[in-house]
Amino acid sequence: MARLSSRYRPRRRAAPAGHQRILLKKNDTVEVITGKDKGKRGRVLDVDCRTGRVLVEGVQMIKRHTRANPSRQIKGGIAERERPLAASNVMLVCPECGPARIGRRVDTSGGKAHRLRVCRKCGAPLDKKG
Repeated sequence: MARLSSRYRPRRRAAPAGHQRILLKKNDTVEVITGKDKGKRGRVLDVDCRTGRVLVEGVQMIKRHTRANPSRQIKGGIAERERPLAASNVMLVCPECGPARIGRRVDTSGGKAHRLRVCRKCGAPLDKKG
Protein backbone atom coordinates (compact mmCIF):
# COMPACT_ATOMS: atom_id res chain seq x y z
CA MET A 1 0.00 0.00 0.00
CA ALA A 2 1.41 3.35 -1.02
CA ARG A 3 2.09 5.97 1.61
CA LEU A 4 0.03 9.11 1.44
CA SER A 5 1.87 12.34 0.87
CA SER A 6 2.18 14.71 3.82
CA ARG A 7 -0.59 16.79 2.29
CA TYR A 8 -3.17 14.06 2.90
CA ARG A 9 -1.83 12.54 6.10
CA PRO A 10 -3.68 13.59 9.25
CA ARG A 11 -1.62 15.85 11.46
CA ARG A 12 -0.44 14.53 14.77
CA ARG A 13 -0.38 16.60 17.89
CA ALA A 14 3.03 17.68 19.03
CA ALA A 15 4.49 15.29 21.57
CA PRO A 16 4.67 16.70 25.09
CA ALA A 17 8.03 17.99 26.21
CA GLY A 18 10.40 15.28 27.44
CA HIS A 19 10.39 13.72 30.85
CA GLN A 20 10.88 15.93 33.86
CA ARG A 21 13.55 14.88 36.32
CA ILE A 22 11.74 14.27 39.58
CA LEU A 23 13.92 13.21 42.51
CA LEU A 24 10.93 11.90 44.49
CA LYS A 25 10.32 8.17 44.71
CA LYS A 26 7.46 5.92 45.76
CA ASN A 27 7.00 5.66 49.56
CA ASP A 28 8.87 8.94 50.25
CA THR A 29 7.30 11.16 52.90
CA VAL A 30 6.57 14.61 51.51
CA GLU A 31 5.02 17.84 52.76
CA VAL A 32 2.79 20.05 50.62
CA ILE A 33 4.30 23.55 50.45
CA THR A 34 1.59 25.38 48.51
CA GLY A 35 -2.11 25.14 47.68
CA LYS A 36 -5.21 24.29 49.66
CA ASP A 37 -3.51 21.36 51.42
CA LYS A 38 -0.44 23.35 52.48
CA GLY A 39 1.28 21.81 55.51
CA LYS A 40 -0.13 18.30 55.03
CA ARG A 41 2.27 15.37 55.02
CA GLY A 42 1.77 12.09 53.24
CA ARG A 43 3.40 9.16 51.52
CA VAL A 44 4.05 9.24 47.76
CA LEU A 45 1.89 6.60 46.05
CA ASP A 46 2.87 7.27 42.44
CA VAL A 47 5.27 9.47 40.45
CA ASP A 48 4.56 10.42 36.83
CA CYS A 49 7.70 11.85 35.22
CA ARG A 50 5.92 12.48 31.92
CA THR A 51 3.43 14.93 33.40
CA GLY A 52 5.55 16.05 36.37
CA ARG A 53 2.91 15.07 38.93
CA VAL A 54 2.87 12.99 42.10
CA LEU A 55 0.06 11.21 43.93
CA VAL A 56 0.26 11.75 47.69
CA GLU A 57 -1.73 9.75 50.23
CA GLY A 58 -4.50 11.80 51.86
CA VAL A 59 -3.74 15.00 49.92
CA GLN A 60 -5.96 16.76 47.35
CA MET A 61 -8.95 14.53 47.96
CA ILE A 62 -11.77 14.63 45.41
CA LYS A 63 -15.17 12.96 45.28
CA ARG A 64 -15.90 10.51 42.44
CA HIS A 65 -19.46 9.51 41.68
CA THR A 66 -19.63 5.89 40.53
CA ARG A 67 -22.59 4.02 39.17
CA ALA A 68 -23.32 0.59 40.64
CA ASN A 69 -22.48 -2.38 38.42
CA PRO A 70 -23.62 -5.62 40.05
CA SER A 71 -22.07 -7.84 37.36
CA ARG A 72 -18.59 -6.51 38.28
CA GLN A 73 -19.31 -6.26 42.02
CA ILE A 74 -18.89 -2.46 41.92
CA LYS A 75 -20.81 -0.70 44.62
CA GLY A 76 -22.18 2.65 43.56
CA GLY A 77 -22.01 5.89 45.47
CA ILE A 78 -19.62 8.71 46.19
CA ALA A 79 -16.02 7.66 46.75
CA GLU A 80 -13.17 9.91 47.89
CA ARG A 81 -9.78 9.50 46.30
CA GLU A 82 -6.52 11.37 45.81
CA ARG A 83 -5.77 13.52 42.82
CA PRO A 84 -2.21 14.04 41.52
CA LEU A 85 -0.53 17.36 42.24
CA ALA A 86 2.51 19.02 40.70
CA ALA A 87 5.84 17.74 41.98
CA SER A 88 6.99 21.33 42.47
CA ASN A 89 4.31 21.78 45.15
CA VAL A 90 5.74 19.14 47.48
CA MET A 91 8.99 18.87 49.41
CA LEU A 92 10.69 15.73 50.64
CA VAL A 93 10.78 15.40 54.43
CA CYS A 94 14.22 14.59 55.85
CA PRO A 95 13.90 12.31 58.92
CA GLU A 96 16.42 14.46 60.79
CA CYS A 97 15.63 18.07 59.90
CA GLY A 98 12.17 18.22 58.28
CA PRO A 99 11.25 19.45 54.77
CA ALA A 100 14.36 20.04 52.68
CA ARG A 101 15.56 20.16 49.10
CA ILE A 102 17.20 17.09 47.60
CA GLY A 103 20.84 16.93 46.56
CA ARG A 104 22.78 14.08 44.97
CA ARG A 105 26.12 12.58 45.85
CA VAL A 106 28.10 9.68 44.44
CA ASP A 107 29.07 7.11 47.09
CA THR A 108 32.07 4.96 46.15
CA SER A 109 32.35 2.98 49.38
CA GLY A 110 31.97 -0.75 48.91
CA GLY A 111 33.80 -0.87 45.58
CA LYS A 112 30.90 0.12 43.32
CA ALA A 113 29.72 3.70 42.78
CA HIS A 114 26.13 4.48 43.83
CA ARG A 115 24.18 7.69 43.44
CA LEU A 116 22.59 8.76 46.70
CA ARG A 117 19.96 11.37 47.40
CA VAL A 118 21.02 13.59 50.29
CA CYS A 119 19.37 16.33 52.34
CA ARG A 120 20.58 19.79 51.32
CA LYS A 121 20.19 21.09 54.89
CA CYS A 122 22.03 18.50 56.96
CA GLY A 123 23.68 16.27 54.35
CA ALA A 124 22.03 13.09 55.67
CA PRO A 125 21.40 10.35 53.10
CA LEU A 126 17.72 9.96 52.16
CA ASP A 127 17.99 6.53 50.53
CA LYS A 128 18.14 3.34 52.51
CA LYS A 129 20.97 1.00 51.57
CA GLY A 130 19.75 -2.40 50.55
